[in-house]
This record gives sequence, structure tokens and C-alpha cells, in this order.
Amino acid sequence: MRVLASLAVATALLIAGTAVAGAASQRPIEAAQRSLSTALTQGMRQDGRAGGAEVVDLNTGQTLFSWSPNVGRVPASVEKLYTTSTALARFGPGATLSTSVLGKGWRDSHGIWHGILYLRGDGDPTFGSASFDRYWYGAGATVQALVAKLTQAGIRGLSGSVVGDGSRFDSLRGTPYSRYQRNIYTQGLLSGLSYDAGFVDLQQTTFQAHPVLFAAQRFLQALRAAGLSASPKTPVTTGRTPAGARLLASIPSPPIAQLIALTNAPSNNYFAETLLKDLGASFGAAGSTNAGAAVVRSELQSVFGITPNLFDGSGLSSSDSTSPRQVIAVLSKMATDSQFVDSLAVGGETGTLEPYMRGTVAQGRCRAKTGTLTGVANLAGYCTARDGHVLAFAFLMNAVGDTDYAHDLEASMAVSLAGYDG
Repeated sequence: MRVLASLAVATALLIAGTAVAGAASQRPIEAAQRSLSTALTQGMRQDGRAGGAEVVDLNTGQTLFSWSPNVGRVPASVEKLYTTSTALARFGPGATLSTSVLGKGWRDSHGIWHGILYLRGDGDPTFGSASFDRYWYGAGATVQALVAKLTQAGIRGLSGSVVGDGSRFDSLRGTPYSRYQRNIYTQGLLSGLSYDAGFVDLQQTTFQAHPVLFAAQRFLQALRAAGLSASPKTPVTTGRTPAGARLLASIPSPPIAQLIALTNAPSNNYFAETLLKDLGASFGAAGSTNAGAAVVRSELQSVFGITPNLFDGSGLSSSDSTSPRQVIAVLSKMATDSQFVDSLAVGGETGTLEPYMRGTVAQGRCRAKTGTLTGVANLAGYCTARDGHVLAFAFLMNAVGDTDYAHDLEASMAVSLAGYDG
């Protein structure tokens, strides 16, 4: 009996000791969570009068912070996360968009093409001059490279005409934000055949009057600059490529994985809206903003189980609406897709986050998408916390008085995430 009693006492002490040790080990975790919650609450209270937020530890699935997470907010450019994740899934990371030269006619023994050359666009937002590409992208398809391929195919000159074909997209150059009219905030003219994003100048201050015609004219200039013969009176028009035209040369865009990086990190509205129309042309009813938006909404509902109000690709429209929890749903599932994660700006280092988080624990440890409109300042993405866990977060601040101040607040909140040791 004494032995049994001693064993019972020892067991009781062991259980009690384990419970005390367990409680002690929980205290630092609880303290870290309280500290994080306090920091994020302060940030939301300072400029989050019409804001929402959510933070989830992707390693454990635990929600670390919530602030009106189910209320729809204007996403601004955070909406690009929806456009680019859909483009990545539907096209695939290695897919490209081509700009091609097709011919109707014949080539003589001297390499002169007698007939019509069609310059047909496939919705590549990077196509244009080598100088424009060097200044803005450094990775795009250029008219000079296309002409080089044409000469490699044995074409040495043209006796006939040039036709520009931008029929992959509709003729609307803008988005719902501008009632589909050209607008400087779109950062380009939406066209199935685009040249230098629809701008006349390198600094992107003046739009082309007729982007498809402009592209065809510049193609003819590039032919002559490369030494191909063409009459000064060569007609240049626009139209559709006939079914019987022969493919002579083609130049691919950068792969989709690179296009979404050129979209997300610098927050390029033109790339986002072009990709949206590409989605509509390839997987929807037409190469239009409405058709592309329908494809994205379908993808979001079927794959991520969310139904945001989405009417464009860039988030310029104030009619767009999504909640922090919906953003987290996409971020959570896309966290293992390196092409998607790598497309985001890096805190203190690249893209729209280059000015923020410098010299803090968050520099190089947070990747995110900013979103800015009048009265709107948002930030959503990932931070690798001090404990090594990946935290997905969405901070959506609407009705803010000063967007710069709100972005500073969000950056400091991201620093708190990177410093979290739970």
C-alpha cells in the first residue's frame, strides 16, 4: 500500500510539474501574440476607421489577428493579386503571347515579298521598340527582334502593303474607371496590337492617336532600318488577318511568370488590364475587360471559394470590393507557388515597397502588393517571422485622410509581423 501511495504521489507531482512547465512554455507564446495584437490594433485604430485586416500563420493555420475581416473594402491595386494568380493558373508560368508577321502573296527569288504583310498582335503588353524596352522592362519583345526573324526566314523586301491587326481585343482603350476611354492612370492604351504601351514618347506622357496603325507604321520603319527594301509609298492600314495567310515570323513575349512580376512588383495597371483582356480572349467570351473579369471571378470562386466584386484587372475602379479574409484565401493557397510569391515587391528592396521597411527586420523578409487610390491605402502579402513561420496578411485601409501616412502605418505593422516570435 505504501508503495502504491508513493507511486501515486510521484505521479501526481510529475503531472503537476508537467502542467507548470507547459504553462510556463505557453507564456512567451501568449505574450508574443498579445504584443503583436497590440501593435496591429494600434495601427488599425490610427487610420483604419473604414479598414479591415487579417493575419494568418500559414505554418499552423492559426489566425493571429482579425479586424473586421469579412467586410468588403476597395482593394485598389491589391486586386492585381486576383488577376495575376488567375493568369498564372490559366496560361501556365511558361506560356507566352506572340506578335507575328503573316503574309498573303508570294516571295520571289530575291526574297522580295509581293503582297500584304500582316502584323498581328496577341496581346503582348511589352511589344515595341528596343529603346522603350531597355528603359522600362529590359525583357520585352521588340520590333527589331521580330524583323530579324523575318530576315532569317528569307524576306529581303516588300512590294505591297502592311496591315496592322489588333483584333484579338475589342476597340475600347480604357477601363471601367475611365468609362473605357483612354486615361493616363491606366498607364497605356489597351490594344490587341500594342507598341510602346500606346505612347508616342519614352517618358509615357503622350498617347498615340491610333495604336494599331501606329504599330504597323513602326514595323514598316523597322523593316527599312534593317535594310529591307520597301517603297516610300507603301500603304499602311489596319484590318484582320485572313485565314489563308502564311506565318512568316513570330516573336514571343516574356513568359507569364515574368509578365506577372512586371505587373505586381511595380504595380503596373497597363499590364494588369492587358492580362485581363488576354484571359477574356483565351478563356472567355471575347478580348474585353468584361469577359476577362468574368474569367477571374470564375477562377476565384471555383479554386479559392471567394466571390469579390471585381470589374477590372488593376483595381482602379472604386466599384471593386473585397474583404481581408478573401485576400487571405488567395494568399494562403498561392503561398507555395514560387512564381507568384516572387512576383511581389520586396520590403525595402524592390518595386513599390523599395522605400518602406529599410533597415528593419522586415527588409527582405516581407513580400507584398500595395494598393493606393484617393482615400485608400492597402498592403497584402507575406512576411517570414522571426520564428521562421510564414505569415499571410491583408491590411485594407479605406477612407484614410493621408495615404502616405497610412502606408507608413502598414509598413510598421509589417515590421511587427517580421519581428514576431511565437
